[in-house]
Amino acid sequence: MNYRHAFHAGNHADVLKHVALLAICDALTAKPTPLFALDTHAGRGLYALDSNSAQRTGEAEGGIGRLLAEAPKHPAITRYLSAVRACRAEHGSHTYPGSPWLLAHALRAEDRIALCELHPEEAAVLAGNFARDPRVVAEARDGYAAIKALLPPKVGATRLNRGLVLIDPPYEAQLDEFDHAIHALREGIARWPQGTFALWYPIKLRRALQPFYRRAATIPARSVMLVEVLVRRDDSPLRMNGSGLLLLNAPWQIEQTLQPVAKLLADTLGEAGATSRVEFLRRPD
Repeated sequence: MNYRHAFHAGNHADVLKHVALLAICDALTAKPTPLFALDTHAGRGLYALDSNSAQRTGEAEGGIGRLLAEAPKHPAITRYLSAVRACRAEHGSHTYPGSPWLLAHALRAEDRIALCELHPEEAAVLAGNFARDPRVVAEARDGYAAIKALLPPKVGATRLNRGLVLIDPPYEAQLDEFDHAIHALREGIARWPQGTFALWYPIKLRRALQPFYRRAATIPARSVMLVEVLVRRDDSPLRMNGSGLLLLNAPWQIEQTLQPVAKLLADTLGEAGATSRVEFLRRPD
């Protein structure tokens, strides 16, 4: 496993994923009952955008850098930018928060967070970053296996009926990864049908994802929704032209938040031909 997210931290895909992640967390925490969150491919949780890795690609400049500069007006985007600034106030002005930090930032004292990272060096840094947070357990383990091991979640003898599973794999072997992800979502929904599940995926040629969309629509969740942002025309299989989130059991009416957000992100971060879409493959009952 060679993937290092440090090369891509803060890019347009991170921006979409993390704006949506915070919106989901805020919707879930609107109710008082405790939550459980599982991040299956957590990385290290914090990234230095002035590192050699980040500077080598420069991807953050077209993502979080541009969004901070232009700050389009929408409460969900303002929320995300405030979280980034809070992270930088704590960890330094060039820091970018990964999904583990954002989960810890958005969730409450009574909530619980499990972080999984398979790469041993990344897992060690991840564990160190959250060693003092009693809500968080960070482990060097396979995130797909954790879905079977940790769901349905319990704290002692108490089962937690609400929460979120974020699946954010590296897609090093892209076709196999989609297969693994669909299998994991089916396993997760079977074990924890009340949970919200979010799968991030890259978009090169959107038409190549049609088999993925068809299979996702058959997952027996209450609802299945797509949130996508293409930052350039969908005409090259050699680069990531955009990204999306597949949401199962998304919080009620969150599409009303994410639809204008996705359009604003496409308009702000995209080139000519940038587009967005938010649509249901299966509508809630």
